[in-house]
Amino acid sequence: MLVKRIIPCLDIKDGKTVKGVNFKYLREAGDPIELVRWYTKQGADELIFLDITATNEKRKTLSSLVKKISRYIDIPFTVGGGIREEQDVESLLNAGADRISINTFGFKNPKILEILSRRFGSQCIVLSIDTKYEENEWRVYLNGGRIPTRKKTLDWAEEGANRGAGEILLTSMNHDGTKNGFAIDIIKKISERLSIPVIASGGAGKLEDFYQVFKNGKADAALAASIFHYGEIKIPNLKCYLNHFNIPVRITTIKDNEIS
Repeated sequence: MLVKRIIPCLDIKDGKTVKGVNFKYLREAGDPIELVRWYTKQGADELIFLDITATNEKRKTLSSLVKKISRYIDIPFTVGGGIREEQDVESLLNAGADRISINTFGFKNPKILEILSRRFGSQCIVLSIDTKYEENEWRVYLNGGRIPTRKKTLDWAEEGANRGAGEILLTSMNHDGTKNGFAIDIIKKISERLSIPVIASGGAGKLEDFYQVFKNGKADAALAASIFHYGEIKIPNLKCYLNHFNIPVRITTIKDNEIS
């Protein structure tokens, strides 16, 4: 059985880590370099770095910061935000990223997923979907949750997988930052429909939320931000909890003084 992954996410704005609620009310959450070093030591399975305003501001992802982060990390590192052409993907991979998260660019240019997966390998391409439940349906949002579409989330996830995406990063805007648990229903539907891994994002607040998203949501990985950034949940403690309930996770031996 494949182990479930725990993934801290660094939402970056103006070169600083931030976190909000429902994609709004952003506040600073720490220096990205220090957080990367801490999470690597804590036993995180991966890290995701999202330049959350790059697309809306029509600029490139902060490749210089990606290059700095790559010096301190020895676990898989996914980068997203501001991707507008094939060259952007190549530049970020050359800067040290292991995988690239494609969101708005992929939605507006679906064929690019096929091109990128052929050139770089599907394992390098993560389709990031921001979704919101409204009018009794989960629908896709673009530009960091600013622009609604009529596209059903399940349909877009399936199309993205068929076009070559190697993984889905699904973020519920309704649950983001609320700490009330993940969007189990849509996560489960996508996980059961697709043969590629699904990363659940949005809503983690307590240990049980991770258990539920793995057990009932069938997610392959769970992402969180503020609860990790502010030390509300420690990754080693979370993994011990999940292991106790027979959720397969990678356990890393960490000294007590490195948990605090």
